[in-house]
Amino acid sequence: MTTREIQGHIEEIYGVEASPSLISAITDAVMDEVTAWQNRPLEPCYPVVFMDAIRVNIRSDGAVSNKAVFVALAILPDGTRDVLGLWFQANEGAKFWAKVLNDLRNRGVQDILIAVVDGLKGFPQAIEAAFPKTQVQTCIVHLLRHSMSFASYKDRKAVAKALKAVYTAVDVAAAEAALAEFEQCDLAAKYPAIAPSWRRAWNEVIPFLDYPPEVRRLIYTTNAIEALNSKIRRAVRTRGHFPSDEAAAKLIYLALNATSQEWKRSVREWHAVKSQLAIMFEDRFPMA
Repeated sequence: MTTREIQGHIEEIYGVEASPSLISAITDAVMDEVTAWQNRPLEPCYPVVFMDAIRVNIRSDGAVSNKAVFVALAILPDGTRDVLGLWFQANEGAKFWAKVLNDLRNRGVQDILIAVVDGLKGFPQAIEAAFPKTQVQTCIVHLLRHSMSFASYKDRKAVAKALKAVYTAVDVAAAEAALAEFEQCDLAAKYPAIAPSWRRAWNEVIPFLDYPPEVRRLIYTTNAIEALNSKIRRAVRTRGHFPSDEAAAKLIYLALNATSQEWKRSVREWHAVKSQLAIMFEDRFPMA
């Protein structure tokens, strides 16, 4: 948002005139907060980190480009949540993800038990390089949405039911059998892109099938990251584009800060989830 636009908003809402120097001082103070927040020390270990990206339009060198804003939402050992940071990139790729993960390491993160990602290209390999013990789990909800995008409206309920047999299977063998059964059905023939999308992501799907029900629900119910992304989209929706990464970062930071109290509550069933994680990961899980 430009100085002129901010002045216009202040005059329209409050009926007062703000000088350019005052606007500049305010925005500089916000940017200082963003910088301090983005560089703050982090916890040594996070049980679960959801990693996702949304797109925003940013002007650079006279042209508007569509950039990814990468967001990491972590669940802390006490069950509360925290946004670890924001990263901007025009094109997602392994080098960019390595930069993000190295930033987390430099800020004190030593271990992530489970990383839930949305099929981001090159990301599993980057996580393995930075945090070799981390279990990478593809986001089941995003995989389902991707599958539904191929199906006609009248067939979506049937496709969803068939795929549910895969991700609710009791173990990997049962899930493999359910996916093979789907591959032989008429729906798979009608929508030939669906089954291969699950096969391509299979190595990042199957860890989910080894988790107990409490942990499965935590990973499958992506309400937290969805709600976070919704707030970010709502904040940027009224803007056609931003003049810079910094301008976008300031607005997103203020939107996150306004709803930060929501993250102070523990996630549902955290006591049961914590007990299961302590069993699964033994001495790696911090019992703080």
